[in-house]
Amino acid sequence: MTEVKNDTSQVVLSASAVCKEFPVQGKPAVKALDQVTLAAHKGAVTGLVGADGAGKTTLIRIAAGLLIPTAGKVTLLGLDSVEDSLEIQSRVGYMPQKFGLYQDLSVMENMNLYADLQGVAMGERKERYGRLLEMTDLARYTKRRAGALSGGMKQKLGLACALIKSPELLLLDEPTVGVDPVSRRELWKIVYELVEKDGIGVFVSTAYLDEAERCDHVLVLHQGKLMAEGAPEKFTATMKGRVCLVTPSQKISGRGLYTRLAGSRGVVDTTIRSGRVRAVLGAADPSVLHAVLGGLDAEVEVVEPHFEDAFMAMIPRGHDHVEVVSEVAPDNAPTHAAKSSDALVHTHDLGKMFGDFAAVKNLSFSVKRGEIFGLLGPNGAGKSTTFRMLCGLLPASSGEIQVAGHDLLKSRAQARARLGYMAQQFSLYGQLSVAENLSFFGKVYGLYGKKLKERIGWAYNEFSLGDWRDTSAFGLPGGYKQRLAMAAALLHEPDILFLDEPTSGVDPFARREFWLRINGFAEQGVTVVVTTHFMEEAEYCDRMLIMSQGETLAMGTPAEIRDLAKSPQNPRPTMDDAFICLAEGRVPVSQHGNGGE
Repeated sequence: MTEVKNDTSQVVLSASAVCKEFPVQGKPAVKALDQVTLAAHKGAVTGLVGADGAGKTTLIRIAAGLLIPTAGKVTLLGLDSVEDSLEIQSRVGYMPQKFGLYQDLSVMENMNLYADLQGVAMGERKERYGRLLEMTDLARYTKRRAGALSGGMKQKLGLACALIKSPELLLLDEPTVGVDPVSRRELWKIVYELVEKDGIGVFVSTAYLDEAERCDHVLVLHQGKLMAEGAPEKFTATMKGRVCLVTPSQKISGRGLYTRLAGSRGVVDTTIRSGRVRAVLGAADPSVLHAVLGGLDAEVEVVEPHFEDAFMAMIPRGHDHVEVVSEVAPDNAPTHAAKSSDALVHTHDLGKMFGDFAAVKNLSFSVKRGEIFGLLGPNGAGKSTTFRMLCGLLPASSGEIQVAGHDLLKSRAQARARLGYMAQQFSLYGQLSVAENLSFFGKVYGLYGKKLKERIGWAYNEFSLGDWRDTSAFGLPGGYKQRLAMAAALLHEPDILFLDEPTSGVDPFARREFWLRINGFAEQGVTVVVTTHFMEEAEYCDRMLIMSQGETLAMGTPAEIRDLAKSPQNPRPTMDDAFICLAEGRVPVSQHGNGGE
């Protein structure tokens, strides 16, 4: 890791007292950035992190010349971001959050277009393209339309386009959101190769706190202000003795232990990692855990902290991050072993063809009532296609699908009435208010009169949406958009909840709140089928199916999947370790779990 020095000659980006306000009709202006002063250096990766609404994207867009600051100044390579925007664009690579690709153009056509825009001479392109295509492993796909690429491949193409003209500085706005761990690792390998070989500076915002730990210097934004900065180890040093791993006994499941500790006095943060609960404490005093656990037999071990632990302890909980308490499972809540044996979702030899291409091949699995079932796999594995078939949004080419006791191939309307669906992209009506969206979707699901009013009241209370009822959906913070989408999917009290990448692009606070809610709904008997690219979130599932190239790669409980990657060198593998081993074919087929279907 590069040591960041206070040498002004090495500064490639600086912000001085930058403010940015956005006017709101009839209301005070929204202050997105407030007196932000910072610097990023040559030959180093500077990470920008913060909760939803912290101002990360606003700052990067100002640096890219897409927004003008209300006050203050941003300079890049010694150039003013407002006055010298054209020269900056010729020397700085910028990769926006939403790819910035032309979906109907091929990979090569996108690269040619960016080369034209950047003024890259024809004689330089062959060598430049060759290196970029090799780095991104896209050489085989130069004729494929960008819209037909998987999420990870789109991200790599977006990065290649940003690097067309050997930039001196690279601006990346959450470049790895929505991509699998393999693609995420490959993209970071490319970034560090550029830093080490070409000595460029990289300024990157990220929603993944483990990525921030890899940066040379980290900047923490909160509500538009620079809250803290320094090397990752500076943050983790403050957390010594404040992080514990709690191993559950046979009397309580990992999820049960997680919900018991979440939000307890003296406990700042809880997550499930490798079957154990990782608890971040308000002070270096593990005795608070024993007080919460009472007489419950559980092993408590103090462990080394990570940057994520420091971040979660640092950011104050505001009204945007409400603790979930209403749906937390009681101590005697049923575990997976005690759940109903009813199969609410069942597939047998499910297949989907697009012309001659088999997107899904002979997929068979069942999901029981009250079970959280994960559908995982690398980008392009066929997850989204499978998911859309399960929801009745895409007809299957072959095989059987039963949902809530209905044959989806014959009784699609009856089956869809018993399921709730939360799409990967925010799919509610942005111009409508929260109240109008809930009313509309309630009526779509057949709710009227007193029942509709009752369920909307439930949504306001359960998801803390009451204060936002007159706000347009587009005007909601990211975490509240997620709450509204989930509330709309649950209005008609479905038996099955389908969640497609529900936490993609939201901050760690919203992700934790989401999983507490989902755990509570599952304990009440709601069946949940979820796709996610956050491998640590797979720990919250009872079982999961990992796909690759349309086929089952492995199926089983989180412990069974992790065991596939166990080795003398790695006796306690993470879910990320297991996923990468499976995706790269380093686990023999004979060892793959079957999930005890």
